[in-house]
Amino acid sequence: MAKHGLYNIVQTDAFDWLMGRRRASVHAVVTDPPHGIVEYLPDQLLKRANGRGGIWRLPQSFDGARRNPIPRFTVLSETDLLRIAEFHMRLATALERVLVPGGHVLLSSQNLLVSVVATAFRGCGFEPRGQVARVVTTLRGGDRPKNAHRKFADVSVMPKSCWEPWCLFRKPCEGRVQDNLRKWKTGAFRRPSTDEPFKDLIYSSPARGAERKIAPHPSLKPQKFMRQIVRASLPLGKGVILDPFMGSGSTIAAASALGLRSIGLEINPRYFRLAKKAIPSLADYSPH
Repeated sequence: MAKHGLYNIVQTDAFDWLMGRRRASVHAVVTDPPHGIVEYLPDQLLKRANGRGGIWRLPQSFDGARRNPIPRFTVLSETDLLRIAEFHMRLATALERVLVPGGHVLLSSQNLLVSVVATAFRGCGFEPRGQVARVVTTLRGGDRPKNAHRKFADVSVMPKSCWEPWCLFRKPCEGRVQDNLRKWKTGAFRRPSTDEPFKDLIYSSPARGAERKIAPHPSLKPQKFMRQIVRASLPLGKGVILDPFMGSGSTIAAASALGLRSIGLEINPRYFRLAKKAIPSLADYSPH
C-alpha cells in the first residue's frame, strides 16, 4: 500500500478488496479492465514479451512501420467469451455494493465485447447511460487477408477501428436526480463549463513520448483524455473515485492532477511498482 494526500494505492486482488470495502463508500469508478481477461494472464504476457504466439499476435512490424502488439479479440473462443461475461457480472455485483446511489461506472471496453459487458451490468441492476467514444485513429483493423494481401488487394477483413468505447453505467438514484445530487453528490456528469455539456465524443491521440516513458504499460491511456472523464465522473467535484484495475496509474494520476480523491488497486506486482513511481510524474505531466 502507498498513501498520498489525495490517493491510496494498494497491491491486491480487486475482488478481495471490494468484498472488504464498506457499502456505499465510493462515488465513481473509472477503469480500464482487461477486456478479454486472457490477454493479461502470465503466459500471454510472456508471449507478448517474446513477440510471438498467444493473443498478442498482430505483427510488430507491418508495411515498413513498427507497431506495438495489441490483443486480437477475434481469436477468443466461446469458453473465453463465457469467462469474460462471468468476470463482468462478478465485477458489476461488487461495484454495485460499494457505489453510492447515482454513482457512475466509466469502463473501457472493446467493440466486439460491448454487448457482453452491457448485459452483465444491466443484469446486476445498473442503468446503461450510453458510451463515450474515444476517437483514436491508430487502432487496428482494415488489413487485407493474411498471406493473400496481393491477391485480394481491394479487401479489408474487418473495418479499421477508429474509436474505443467507454461504457457508462449508473447505479439507480434515490428519488430524483436533484435529490440524489443533494444527498450523495452523484447521479450526473460534471460539465466542462456552464456553457458546454459533457459530450460522448472525445478526440484522443495515444500516449506517446515523455508520457509513455514515464509509464510504459501496454494499455496506457493519455492524461489529456483521462482527465476529461475523471473530472466528469464527480458532478460536484466531491467524493472518491475508484480504479480497481489501476495498471500504470493513469486514472489515479488524472484524479490527483485535478485535486480529486481516489483509490487504485492493482494485482500485478510489476505494474503496481510502476504505478507507484509513475503517478506523481503523470500527475505533473502537461498534455499538449
